[in-house]
Amino acid sequence: MNKWIEILLGVILLGAVIYVWGLNVFGVGTAALEFFKGGIVWLLIFVGLILIVLGISDLRE
Repeated sequence: MNKWIEILLGVILLGAVIYVWGLNVFGVGTAALEFFKGGIVWLLIFVGLILIVLGISDLRE
């Protein structure tokens, strides 16, 4: 596909999603925010686990 068409479609899609989220149609904004907050918690858990494993790996050397 043409790079300009891809950029244009991406901007349209992103704009539409932000518009629907801003209107909070059918509670979509609230559900997306709760999903995002849950994702942040899982991300921090996995980063913590990775740091622990890397620390133990450094202690072995």
